[in-house]
Amino acid sequence: MLAKTLGETIKNRRKELRITQPHLAELANVSTNTLYKVERGQGNPSLDVLNKLTEVLGMELTLEVKKNNT
Repeated sequence: MLAKTLGETIKNRRKELRITQPHLAELANVSTNTLYKVERGQGNPSLDVLNKLTEVLGMELTLEVKKNNT
């Protein structure tokens, strides 16, 4: 669920900026196939890949660690 939401957020921001998938992939120095998978919420992108994409898109990647209350 989180991967899908993250992918949709990246896709929406890319579209707001009117950047094509191949152009964003080039700017972020990631493969087009990797970007396709991220936007569809598939695969398991590294933090490095996510950081590169969000940096190009003018977004901030934050990580939140929650304690499990079990």
